[in-house]
Amino acid sequence: MAMKSIFTIHTDGGSRGNPGSAAIGVVIEGETIGKKEYGESIGIATNNEAEYKAVIFALKKLKQLIGQEKAKASEVKFIVDSELLAKQMNHEYKVKEEGIQKLFLEVHNLKLDFGKVIFTHVLRSKNTHPDELLNEALDRETNKLNL
Repeated sequence: MAMKSIFTIHTDGGSRGNPGSAAIGVVIEGETIGKKEYGESIGIATNNEAEYKAVIFALKKLKQLIGQEKAKASEVKFIVDSELLAKQMNHEYKVKEEGIQKLFLEVHNLKLDFGKVIFTHVLRSKNTHPDELLNEALDRETNKLNL
C-alpha cells in the first residue's frame, strides 16, 4: 500500500476592480515535490471567482505533478484567506451566486481525485506569498498592455 502523502497548498485570487483584471497565486508544498510556486493572470473575474480559480488550478496542477494514483492516497490541506471560500467548501455557507456555483461544483469534482481535501481560513497577513505571486502576475499583464 502506498504511503499517504500530505500536501499543503496556499492559494489566493484577486482582481483589480471587482470584476476586473484578475490573477491567482498558488504555492504547493509536499515532501515528494518540494515547493512549487505559480502566479498567473486569468482574465476578467471577481475576487471570489479568482479565489475559486486558484483552488481549481492548484488541484489540477497537483494531480498533474503526482499522478492519479498518488492523488487518491493524498491528503491536501488548503490554506486560504477567503473566509467565504473556506466556509462554502466546508459546507458552512450555502453557495448562492450562480457563477460561484459552477466553480464550487468544479472544485467538488476535482476533490474526488484526492483522498482528503480540507480548507482552513487564515488572515490575509498569514497568506502573503500567494498574494505576492498574483500581484506579480497582474503587474506583468498591466505592463504588457502598456507597451
